[in-house]
Amino acid sequence: MESLPLWAQLAALFVLLLVSAFFSISETSMMALNRHRLSHLVRKGKRSAKLATELLGQTEKLLGTILLGNNVANTALTAIVTALAISHFGNNDRVVLIASTVVALLIIVFCEITPKVFGATYPERIALPASIVLKVLMKISAPIVWAVNLVVRGLLRLFGVQTGAGQETRLSPEELRHIVLDSGQFMPHKHRSILLNLFDLEHITVDDVMAPRKRIEALNIATAEAELREQLTTCYHNKLPVYEGEINRVVGMLHVRRALGLLQRESFDAADVREVLTDPYFIPSGTPVFKQLQFFQENRQRLGMVVDEYGEVLGLVTLEDIIEEIIGEFTTTGPGRDTGLAWDARGAVMLEGTAVLREVNRRLGTHFPLDGPRTLNGLLLEALRELPEADVSVRFGDVVAEITQIENRTIRSVRLHRLAEHATREPGHEAR
Repeated sequence: MESLPLWAQLAALFVLLLVSAFFSISETSMMALNRHRLSHLVRKGKRSAKLATELLGQTEKLLGTILLGNNVANTALTAIVTALAISHFGNNDRVVLIASTVVALLIIVFCEITPKVFGATYPERIALPASIVLKVLMKISAPIVWAVNLVVRGLLRLFGVQTGAGQETRLSPEELRHIVLDSGQFMPHKHRSILLNLFDLEHITVDDVMAPRKRIEALNIATAEAELREQLTTCYHNKLPVYEGEINRVVGMLHVRRALGLLQRESFDAADVREVLTDPYFIPSGTPVFKQLQFFQENRQRLGMVVDEYGEVLGLVTLEDIIEEIIGEFTTTGPGRDTGLAWDARGAVMLEGTAVLREVNRRLGTHFPLDGPRTLNGLLLEALRELPEADVSVRFGDVVAEITQIENRTIRSVRLHRLAEHATREPGHEAR
């Protein structure tokens, strides 16, 4: 080394710094690559992405090559700096100590921290071009890396560590949900909202999305012809459940278009209505929404009556109700659903006690708990544990619910007030 001129030694020192930095930045960028993004680039046919995927499939060989090259470069750096120091300042302990300190600083700053931070910040920009060089180096160093890995595998077996195939990590639905949540700057808000709603379908049932029993528009054929005519001419929906006497005795489903012929007659009766009915479709309470979506598709149905274990009708669910859970509200709404549901200038809104909590949360941005009662009436009764007098208020986090009307042992109307300052503690409730 002493036979080389000073400029050659300094040039070798600079080259070794670059080599060490290359291995450090390559290691960090390869490990920091987004595997999903990499798979997308492979499907698009990008050659460097395919090569990077191939290298990442041989982790032992890849890391062996990188670490071997990195350590050889660092060792050579130490030798050159020490030799330069001794040749210019003499061979003593102080010179060796200072030389060791200088080379440690050079390696830490220029070969470790700086390149690794850069590699972690721009993994794709660095790893894809670097994979071409690493592939060549892996072939050159293959015999040495094989021998080193042979020893390493033996040591790992002594500690009971399994390597190789079968170690693929699969993402759970909750982990996928977090990936979507973290993709805010890369994905349009509407697309992200739809994906998150799809994940939520696994955790809700038809009871959460159905129209409650009291909000069902249905036709009672055990009534006079005049009443039947009036309801058929003023009904909002184009398909109605038909019952006899009381709602639990559903006899069929009526497509209103089929009833137009009846309205042209001078008179008709219940028997004439029965002739145009189709069989009702019943859905057990507690059926997961995602499964019901599949059942609708398999049975070619769009509407079903939700019933409990005793056959009591609890509500009605449609294909549109489920789709709204995925993509949001449609522009059209059914009767009993306030199209103008929004906070006024004073931060207040009037609701019916039968308002479904999921719908209120979605449309008003509130955070009422959904793991108990499904309606505002049920939530207030659970909080108060008795039927209250009017003008009683209950606080839920940053929203105060004021009971304004009680009728027939149920809460008929509630006024919500949004507090100016959000509560800092976790949502709870307190009556006043």
